[in-house]
Amino acid sequence: MTELDKNIAIITLFGFVALLSLIEMYFSYAHDRKHYRGRDTLTNIYLMTAAFLVNMSTKAGTFMLLEYVYRHYRLFQIPNLYLYWIMLILVQDFLYWVLHYTGHYVRFFWAMHVTHHSSEYFNLTTGFRSTVFEPLYRVFFYLPLAFMGFNAFDILFAYLITQIYGNLVHTQTIGKLHPVFEYIFVTPSHHRVHHARNLRYLDKNMGMVLIIWDRIFGTFQEELPEEDVIYGLTKQPKDTGAVNIIFHEFKALMADVKKASRLIDKIKYFIYPPGWSHDGSTQTAKVMQRQLLEQS
Repeated sequence: MTELDKNIAIITLFGFVALLSLIEMYFSYAHDRKHYRGRDTLTNIYLMTAAFLVNMSTKAGTFMLLEYVYRHYRLFQIPNLYLYWIMLILVQDFLYWVLHYTGHYVRFFWAMHVTHHSSEYFNLTTGFRSTVFEPLYRVFFYLPLAFMGFNAFDILFAYLITQIYGNLVHTQTIGKLHPVFEYIFVTPSHHRVHHARNLRYLDKNMGMVLIIWDRIFGTFQEELPEEDVIYGLTKQPKDTGAVNIIFHEFKALMADVKKASRLIDKIKYFIYPPGWSHDGSTQTAKVMQRQLLEQS
């Protein structure tokens, strides 16, 4: 497949996702399911556009860094074309899990990733509610792929393909799928849990394509019939304007940093999980979930 063929495939797939979004939006309004809200959808489009502009401004640097490492420091080369693409997708998906996990458990990165979770609605356009500043640091999580002998264009192409799959699971229209598929792949059911603000569901199901990483590393949570998903953040910002959605967690982070008198505590606010506090006034999701299990 040539680079032109890959670009055409990407444009076609994104067009397909956009068409599905319009169809889902129509049926939501036609059947009064209230999965969409006009202002929220416009915010999704705004954030997607902002992330696209940041991505385009960094794309050349991202490509050059990956290609430089590939050309000069790759450790080996996979000659078999099928094995090459299987390994690229598998390792890239795992590295995305690491990136996503970091976005939930390191507060500085959560301050950027929080935009994706800020909607109280869940639909296909929510998948476009991007982490605006992620393109600034995402490349460093994918550098191991270049060291492993994958060239820059293939890395970026694989990311876009898996990203499209990740967009498709942002839906309430599809229920649970076949148990075998649910065990291996990320499904809409899994990702509804990921976008929940229910205590039991917080910081779960980080995978993009494969849910097996979450099963292996203990971040898997099934969608429970007895606990309906409530979407959004545990503390929704009062100002839902797009600019505040991007920066509100940075403001909260800096306010917490100012409260701490010791330098080490100020640093911990940046690198510890959301909810950590120097005086114990707030707790992380893991601590609260452990308490919830002890009470049940």
